[in-house]
Amino acid sequence: MRALPIRVDAVLIQAVIAAALSFAHLHDLAVAAGQDGWKAWAYPISVDLLMVAAWKRLRSGQSKAAGWSWFLIALAASLGANVATAGLLDLDKVPAWLRITVAGWPAVAFLGGTLLAHGPATAQAEAAPDETPADKAPELPPALDQAPELAAQPADRVPTALVDHARKVAAEYHTRTGTPIDTDTLRARLGVPAPLAAAIAARLN
Repeated sequence: MRALPIRVDAVLIQAVIAAALSFAHLHDLAVAAGQDGWKAWAYPISVDLLMVAAWKRLRSGQSKAAGWSWFLIALAASLGANVATAGLLDLDKVPAWLRITVAGWPAVAFLGGTLLAHGPATAQAEAAPDETPADKAPELPPALDQAPELAAQPADRVPTALVDHARKVAAEYHTRTGTPIDTDTLRARLGVPAPLAAAIAARLN
């Protein structure tokens, strides 16, 4: 049986190592600040999730200012824990301000995650021509304002502008469906009375 080749990505390995060390430092700092048990493990998870949410916002191209702000806040929390547990801080005598900061972090992480996840919606994409509802009539030329008066006109008396517009509608319908447009559909698209639609259809044939 042929073994599958395994590609070792040095950058990915480095990222995993860095994330694991940062995770451990945040856990140790939380324990030192009085957050023990499952709470100590929740702190590094909240920091990492906030950083991921900010990174996703930056990748999306929306509200980059908010993305960078929360990314830097999460990065400061992670780097702060790394520095604090590197011997520069006596973990047996954590200052009161650090205890307050650690205790208040969940609210900060919740606020940042909520704002990043429920930010301004993206602009809706413009509908493609083939997504136009079948029962929605396109913009009509001025000649259709006189549709009631034209309803009784014979086929050879229908205004040329109206016939030209009907040809465009019929061509678009044929391109989209692959079949010629019928009189009822033409009448619905043009918004004209049935007799006038029949007269126009006669000119199209």
